[in-house]
Amino acid sequence: MYKLLSLLLLSSEVFFAQNVAQKLEVATKNLLSSAPAFSANLSVYVSDESGNFIYEYQGNQGLSTASTQKIFTAAAALETLGKNYQFTTTSSYSGSISGGNLAGNLYISSNGDPTLGSWRYEGYKPENFKQKLLQALQEKNISKISGDLIIDDSYFDFQSTPGGWPWNDMGNYYGAGVFGVNWRENQFDINMNGKEMKGFNVELPNLKWVNNLKTGGSSDQSLIYTAPYSDVALISGTLPLKNMTVSGATPNPPLVFGTEIKGWLKNAGIDFKGNISSTSMQLMNGVKPQNPSKNTIILEYKSPTLDKIIYWFMRKSINFYGETLIKTLGKEKKNEGSFEAGVSYLKEFWKNKGINPAMINFADGSGLSPQNYVSARAEVQSLLWSRKQSWFSEFFEGFPTQGNGMKMKSGTMKDTKSFAGFHTSGEGKKYVFAIIINNYQGGNISEALYKVLNVLK
Repeated sequence: MYKLLSLLLLSSEVFFAQNVAQKLEVATKNLLSSAPAFSANLSVYVSDESGNFIYEYQGNQGLSTASTQKIFTAAAALETLGKNYQFTTTSSYSGSISGGNLAGNLYISSNGDPTLGSWRYEGYKPENFKQKLLQALQEKNISKISGDLIIDDSYFDFQSTPGGWPWNDMGNYYGAGVFGVNWRENQFDINMNGKEMKGFNVELPNLKWVNNLKTGGSSDQSLIYTAPYSDVALISGTLPLKNMTVSGATPNPPLVFGTEIKGWLKNAGIDFKGNISSTSMQLMNGVKPQNPSKNTIILEYKSPTLDKIIYWFMRKSINFYGETLIKTLGKEKKNEGSFEAGVSYLKEFWKNKGINPAMINFADGSGLSPQNYVSARAEVQSLLWSRKQSWFSEFFEGFPTQGNGMKMKSGTMKDTKSFAGFHTSGEGKKYVFAIIINNYQGGNISEALYKVLNVLK
């Protein structure tokens, strides 16, 4: 009797899976036969929570996946670094302190903390770091600094953006680069009134603007073009004739950070007339950087824990976080804080988890580069592995709820859309899935993919 009952249950499960697969097949064919998908490439893969195959369409095909690639970076970071990992920013000095005078340089160093000065974390905002730094100087009775302010950003290599990033992305906030010292997520905000630039939330030293904006429309259709360490920025496109905020990628975050610190010192009554520089700027000027002594540290400032960072990385799809994590993985595992080392480690990590390396041709850690090629099957495999890990609840918490009510990570680039996630159907069936489409032209691309994924509801 028991064997008969088990056989009936198994038969029921198989029939149910076959029925879902048939519905997915119909929905996929309808998608591919639509006019916007005439020249599209599609990769779909669906399994149950145990990894049992349910349906695929070109599941092994590598496509530009956009931000669903973040699932690979986030999981590898949580497993490699640990969910309680924290970044550290330090302040130290050279020379000596006597009679309130620091006869030497003040240094700020970091191991790339992407949250330093972020507005997202209670207790870790710009004013919190300001308070801690000024308090540290006060405890040393420093009322005058005779030397310079040096932002030591040497922890990572000099290249701040991955190769292959499009030029029309790099100057915008979602294309912010990664430096050894980051500040305010390497983002600045412009207060706009139509095409008129009314002011900035931070000072951008030496930056010259070319304004080619036009007014029109009802939404932000502007683009900022600038590059790391550039002293020229172009803003073009259209903006509606009203007050609004436009955000860009800071070309030189260490210099902006140093400039802000100089203002803090002045307001606190600390006499400082020296220069502001960074290790990178010294290299560009042919000056050999001098590392601060580890014996003169006056402040150690810890970041939020990695699980909190991963939450925002996934929930708001912050490319800058992904690239910082990639460089951190490279530094921690290959002793090289570069994109090349980090991407190499990421590929090795997932290959060791059983994913065919041909299906994970990464170019960065965020998915912004169109040179990334990942398959839907690889995404499902990574999610299935992540589901078994002790940090999964923190990982899953970052998945947003999309327009069709399903909790899943999305990815968006020009003519590209992807979704990857987990879903429990109305009948209690638990699915793990990914869908990626490239070269879908015209129409509502999200709604088109929802029609396939809604079969799992």
